[in-house]
Amino acid sequence: MAARPITTTGQLADVVRAAIPAATRRTGGHPARRVFQAIRIAVNEELDQLERALDDALALLRPGGRCVVIAYHSGEDRLVKTTFTRAATDDCRCPPGLPCVCGADPQFRLVARGARRPSEEEVARNRRAESARLRVIERIPAPDHSTGDVA
Repeated sequence: MAARPITTTGQLADVVRAAIPAATRRTGGHPARRVFQAIRIAVNEELDQLERALDDALALLRPGGRCVVIAYHSGEDRLVKTTFTRAATDDCRCPPGLPCVCGADPQFRLVARGARRPSEEEVARNRRAESARLRVIERIPAPDHSTGDVA
């Protein structure tokens, strides 16, 4: 490996660029961008931090309270989607469309199905908005089991 040792970010960027086929390099910006993003995410433990923050935020919500998250890359969005879906279903494993028999008792509901994306107009004003995904979840009132009504 002629490129070793790599001691600067410029050298790493050059190694990444050389490793990517020329046809692939023509689109999508600098090929090292994602490498640097991955390093930053790993070093800062960003996904671990986000997971803890989501759990804490959901625990703090009162009935009617909403948690809104904007994710800027697929790793973040996947984590938010998984966390929100698990909360909205109470991790129910029953087949969709059938009554729940597993005892799940969801305390949240997804405000909108799927992620909201920025409009073309917003992306035209701010290119960095293009990757943004917005998801919303709401804590629902707990059912009053003594009367069968929602509290």
